[in-house]
Parts: sequence; structure tokens; C-alpha cells
Amino acid sequence: MTCRRMRCSLLALVCGALTSPVLAITPIDVLNNPATQSVQAVNAVLLGIARAGDRLVAVGERGVILLSDDSGASWRQGEVPVSSTLTAVQFVDELQGWAVGHAGVVLHSEDGGEHWTLQLDGRRAAQIEFDAAQADSEQGSSRRDAAQLLMDDGPDKPFLTLQFSDTRNGIVAGAYGLTLQTRDGGKSWASIMGRLPNDWGAHIYGIAKKGRELYMVGEQGLFLRSLDGGVIFEKISTPYEGSFFTVGLLPSGDLILAGLRGTVLLSGDQGSSFQSLDNPIPVSLTSSVTDGKRLLLVNQAGGLLEVSTDGRLRSLMNTKARLTDAVVASGGRLIGVGFSGPVMLTPVDHAHSQASAE
Repeated sequence: MTCRRMRCSLLALVCGALTSPVLAITPIDVLNNPATQSVQAVNAVLLGIARAGDRLVAVGERGVILLSDDSGASWRQGEVPVSSTLTAVQFVDELQGWAVGHAGVVLHSEDGGEHWTLQLDGRRAAQIEFDAAQADSEQGSSRRDAAQLLMDDGPDKPFLTLQFSDTRNGIVAGAYGLTLQTRDGGKSWASIMGRLPNDWGAHIYGIAKKGRELYMVGEQGLFLRSLDGGVIFEKISTPYEGSFFTVGLLPSGDLILAGLRGTVLLSGDQGSSFQSLDNPIPVSLTSSVTDGKRLLLVNQAGGLLEVSTDGRLRSLMNTKARLTDAVVASGGRLIGVGFSGPVMLTPVDHAHSQASAE
């Protein structure tokens, strides 16, 4: 198996380890066929969830997008023009939101997730990077060769993460470091791969932004930092060489990186230095979520951890559900998503959490 194919196999696991019928569908098929409306959609593999005002919006396999207006008690489907697996979703207010996924899709909603339009797909994304690489005289043939591979492979590269700061400015990123930026709400896109010190094209799994600070994490310890809003990025070494799947910011402004085998790193100086936090549960952490008062980490075993203000991890709960993401709904209720649809999460007290972990 070639290195590139091995990385594709690992990427498939990260993206949800979906069943073979899903993986067998070609990128062209999923781009041309809308998501099927089904009563079974509530049991779909879901990979991301976000709030649109008081509404919850969850995304997952086969283009399924679920909406809830009662804090997760009931769900219905939105109308989606593609059937590719969706990996992440974000809303900047109660109406405007974006979702990204396989086949390089970027979807946009202007009505809180009820209806979606396709703004970008893998064919156009590869062409945008190819054109940028051809015009790049500084990085030479290495970038052009990588861009040619993207073109040759077709629209099969998933976007895995996104970060919109408002209704106009956003970044999407994913497999092999493919990273695009919009300044007009997704009407047009430009490649920023030439700005990223990611020469070998590591997958990018997470993005976080606060003011002018912009952070990206990914495959094999990738950690990129920009302190000027994304104009200049620098690659910074961390104490861990495994993959980071999520990056988050504590209310204090401290930075958290989390990923494989339960690894959690804390930085109080914008990523210049890190300390490793003790995590008694060595299970990969897939996402981070904040309610403005605390930062929570979700692991693949159905566990939920809280990062305390003094930099310690506290186990809030352990479920039997295989979780991929979570969100704090209105009223403070925690809603998770995973391999069997949405899940209502009720944290237990700390003592009981510890007993469950044992």
C-alpha cells in the first residue's frame, strides 16, 4: 500500500468509518443526487452539530441534515441538494450557516438550515488550488505537482472543518491540507495553501479563531498559528507528534489541542509553549465545545470531559453512544451526535463519573 493510499484509509476512519455502501458511492453520484428524505434519518451517522440561534442543526452521512427546535426532543430533515457525507457545520447567527463534507462540498443556508445551496464542490476546489499553484513562483514545482494530483484524483477530497467569523469571512479545510477562504459569504473562493507551512499536505482537522488569533490542527502533530488574522502562518512544534482532531479556546483565552489516545495540551501563551494534561481515559478526542463559560471535550467512547479553569480534566459522563460531536443547547442541555443519530446527554456528578470510568 502506498503512503498516499494508507493516509486515505486512515482518513476514512477519521471521517466516520461509514459502511461500505456509503463509501461505494462515487463523488459524481453524490454531487448530482439530493439527500433522501427518510424517517430513518434520525438514526443516521452524524458527524457534526451546531446551534442556529435556539435551533440545533446536525449533519452526517448521505447528506442528512437534521433540525430540532425543542432542544433535541424531536428532529426533522432539511432539504439538501447533495448526498455526500457531511462532516462539520457552523452558524454565525440564527439564519446564516455553512456545512462541509465529502466530495469537497460547501453548503450554505440562509434560513436556519431548512434549505441548502451548493456553493463549492471538489472539482472547483481542486481547480482553484491548481490555478493558484500555477501562479505561485515562490514555491515552484512542489506545489504545482501536489495541485496536479488533486486535479487528477477528481472531487473525492473531503473538507473536514470550517471557521466563519461572520456572514462574509470564512475558511474551509480538510484532506491533504486543501484550504480555501471566502470574503463574500461563499460566492467566491481563493486558495490559501500557499500561506500554510504544510509542505507535505497534512490533513487539517480543526480550526479555531479568536480576534486576530487563528489556529489550525491536523495530522501527525500539525499545529499552525496566525496572530494577524490569517495573513501569515507559522508551524509550531508541540510535545506530541500524533494527530490532533480538535482545537478550542477556554473562556480565559487559553488554548487547548486534543486528539489521538486522549492527548490534551494546554497553552497559556497563544501556542508558544504547552503543558500536557493528565487524562485517565486514553481514548481519542474528536471535538470540543464551549458555552462561553467552559470548554468540553468529546471522546470516541462516548465520554464527555470538562477542562477546568485551573487546567485539569474532569469526567462529566460516560455513555454507551459512540459520539462524534456535541453542543450546548438553549437552557444548558447537552446534545451529542454519533453513530446512531442525536443523543441527549445528562452529565452525572463527578464521583459517579469516576466510578463509571473504573
